[in-house]
Amino acid sequence: MYANYILAVPGVWSIILIVVVVLLLFGGKKIPELMRGLGGGIKEFKDATKEDSDKSNKKVEE
Repeated sequence: MYANYILAVPGVWSIILIVVVVLLLFGGKKIPELMRGLGGGIKEFKDATKEDSDKSNKKVEE
């Protein structure tokens, strides 16, 4: 039973293989740009959810 869970966890070699494939697909120069864009998207999402919750809290108080 527990063996199925162990097989689902990626090992060191799997992670290395994934990193190599990503480097081959996107190249070393493109990856920082992708991460920067991903970080900006996450920040915008957090700001939007915070703004939305602030608006709903104001409506409840009124």
